[in-house]
Amino acid sequence: MPDLVSWILPFLFVLTFVVTVHELGHYWAARAFGTVIDCFSIGFGRAIFKWRDKRDVEWRIGWIPLGGYVRFAGDDNAASTVPDGADLEVMKQKILAHNDPATVQRFFHFKPVWQRAIITAAGPVANFVLSAVLFTLLLAVFGEPRTPAVVAGVAPGGAGDKAGFVAGDQLRTMDGRAVRDFRQVQQYVSLRPGDPITFVVERGARDVTLVATPVTVVVEDKIAGRHKIGRLGLESGPGEWVRYNPLEAAGLGVTRTVGLIGTTFDYLGRLVTGRISADQISGVIGIAKVSDGVAKASVEGSSSAPEAAVNLTANLLLIVALISVSVGFLNLLPIPVLDGGHLLFYAYEAVARRPLAASVQAVGYRLGLALLLGFMLFAGWNDLQRYDLFNFLGGLFS
Repeated sequence: MPDLVSWILPFLFVLTFVVTVHELGHYWAARAFGTVIDCFSIGFGRAIFKWRDKRDVEWRIGWIPLGGYVRFAGDDNAASTVPDGADLEVMKQKILAHNDPATVQRFFHFKPVWQRAIITAAGPVANFVLSAVLFTLLLAVFGEPRTPAVVAGVAPGGAGDKAGFVAGDQLRTMDGRAVRDFRQVQQYVSLRPGDPITFVVERGARDVTLVATPVTVVVEDKIAGRHKIGRLGLESGPGEWVRYNPLEAAGLGVTRTVGLIGTTFDYLGRLVTGRISADQISGVIGIAKVSDGVAKASVEGSSSAPEAAVNLTANLLLIVALISVSVGFLNLLPIPVLDGGHLLFYAYEAVARRPLAASVQAVGYRLGLALLLGFMLFAGWNDLQRYDLFNFLGGLFS
């Protein structure tokens, strides 16, 4: 049972934090445009705790802590589906039956399409802002290791050796991107097994161009599980711990967030084109396992309870920052039932000057839901394979 608790508590902290900020993005944007809001919920299902504020918004915590939603007045469901012309007229008559005509414009579905689009996009944007803020906080308070972008050693016969790298090479660029830290190279290479990468290195007094193709290796990690990455066989030298001033940390926080968004775009493109395997996609179980592993490592690597608490908080906030980018990006995909799907419908409405037909939307939502559920099942199956199904279940309840 203690193992079960160690899996659940860090996972719920990470997920609840990310989801709450996402929904607050929708909520505050809606408030800014004077939208009537019925309910703000963290979790689904029957409420285990709820109250109403002075604006008559019901705040609730559902007993299924795997998401959340903001429900606007007039919504038929928590997904805020886009009604067509006929539905809007029926909704309008219901509103007018109990309110004056001016009130209609306060309901979400009667807001100008650009306001609805901003409210919808505010959730993912809030996730990106959260990541940038947390990266800034962590870099300013705790700092990070910095490793010079210098090759300290080259594995004989490895991809780097075959490409012509030698110890002492100063890495300048890779595929045209400036290199500032050796870890940056490791992260870039790990996502590109089998893809040639063009490096420019400073060797002595001259620049040398090298083309290296990372080889695929299978790595067993007690936190991340079994996964495939690209490697060149280059070794780095010793690094140092660096802490940044608030202005530097803020700039790096934004840069890290934008970089993660770009990396996610790149990963998705490589996945769609078949250049990387889909078996590396992770889901809820993967998040829970990583949260558990980081929590245990934080405690085990500490010499005192206060140090363990600080390390645990910092590492979990780092996971929140990373997951928040993924959640924001996922929600912007043009899939009905996600924020990106709503934005797609609003784009059609802006061009056609009318909402998409309800029948077409219904088909889109069914397909989107099927796609999303299929993705979740696929990611879950990957996680069970990555962490070994039977060991996972046995350890969970041991």
